[in-house]
Amino acid sequence: MFQVGTILLQAKSGRLIVRLTKEVRPGAFIYDDGRRKLGKVVELIGPVRAPYASVAVVSSRVGRPGDPAFAEG
Repeated sequence: MFQVGTILLQAKSGRLIVRLTKEVRPGAFIYDDGRRKLGKVVELIGPVRAPYASVAVVSSRVGRPGDPAFAEG
């Protein structure tokens, strides 16, 4: 697993918005630092140089803003 970014916020829709520092593709699963699955990347948003990922939450445990986000690699 490797860090792909940081959780920015939880939107009103319930999705997590992750500020990306590494490339991740739609459909990838996002995990917290305890290797627990948080959700699945639904879409990438924002400019190419500073992208964000919209993550559909699949767990009752939701990360907090500032927490690192991980993906398998």
